[in-house]
Amino acid sequence: MKLFALDGNEALETARRYGTPCFAYRLDQAEVRYRRLRAALPDRCRLAYAVKANPGTPLLALFASLGSWFDCASDGELNRAMTALGADRAGKASVNHGGRILFAGPGKNDDDIKAALAAGARLQIDGVDDLDRITTFRAAVLPPLDVNLRIHPITGISEGSRIIGGTGPSTFGVDEEELGAFLELAGKFPQVRIAGLQVFAASNEKNHLALLQNHRATLAIGHKMSEEFGLKLDLIDLGGGLGIPYSEDEAELDVEALGAGLARLLEENTWFRGELVLEPGRWLAGPCGVYLARVTRTKRSRGTRFAIMEGGINHLLRPLLTGQPFPAQVPGSSGVPVAHTLAGPLCTSLDRLGELNLPPLERGDLVMLGQTGAYGYTEAMNDFLCRPRPDEVWLP
Repeated sequence: MKLFALDGNEALETARRYGTPCFAYRLDQAEVRYRRLRAALPDRCRLAYAVKANPGTPLLALFASLGSWFDCASDGELNRAMTALGADRAGKASVNHGGRILFAGPGKNDDDIKAALAAGARLQIDGVDDLDRITTFRAAVLPPLDVNLRIHPITGISEGSRIIGGTGPSTFGVDEEELGAFLELAGKFPQVRIAGLQVFAASNEKNHLALLQNHRATLAIGHKMSEEFGLKLDLIDLGGGLGIPYSEDEAELDVEALGAGLARLLEENTWFRGELVLEPGRWLAGPCGVYLARVTRTKRSRGTRFAIMEGGINHLLRPLLTGQPFPAQVPGSSGVPVAHTLAGPLCTSLDRLGELNLPPLERGDLVMLGQTGAYGYTEAMNDFLCRPRPDEVWLP
């Protein structure tokens, strides 16, 4: 798999034309990835792009034009998704675009609920507080509102990353062992009807078999909700977690095998006649972007070769959170790679982008970091030390 959305010459020209530091995104590559994933999945499976991965307006507009749903976790994300779908934030449009939006989050406030209700979004509820707010802000004369219930599983869920949290204590959803007690409480809110299920239990998983194991466990929870509690589910949200490699030695997720496995799960679970949802974010957006920055100075310190960059964790926070660097290359250089520690300009020793083997770097050299189309610009601490924000460049 290509780890860089631009080749070396394109990177040099983009840096010359737009300046550095900057993020550059290829919309044509985003479209190719969306179409590939869509073609791999069963017809009853919907794609809801996870806006948190990259909420760029051109990217959302592209995915909306391709038929995507959207997974939103704030009023701001909801507003961007509605704009991309051609509606204003009150949902006023010729069609109800809110039907293509899922609204989630463990700490929804009053404004979040009001915005989701106004837009006609499908709410993913995490607890009684959500039920109470829906009832408070929704007219009593309306028919019951269909919502999805997020369940936090007890066991049977595989996660290769700590980002989601596995099956330990969690702020997300209703603990599976509390399902019966919660549904008894939910019965006191007749304006809300639990008609769907969400389980999100993986992050950046590149093994399709691990994802399918999780999805099988999710469908088993759905079956339990149907058989034991009499709920009629029309939507099961399997969450995201579709991963991408960040180095040459990592395998790529086989989305065709994932799609075939989902088709088999649907055939096995004849009790369920509704739609499945996947929430890809990183898989769609990550490989479409690069980060371009120049070396401001170099330094050797006690056996370590540092290359200090124009931007660090104020532009790319993920290496600090996960301990894994973005892939990097030096456009136009063919020198023999040596070990470098890429550091940023911030006044903290936490400002590290990783240890990488790169051609010997000097002041002014351009470095390109790949797979930064997701969890890059908007995840970072862009205002820390009041340093300038990087530009975002959208290429056709």
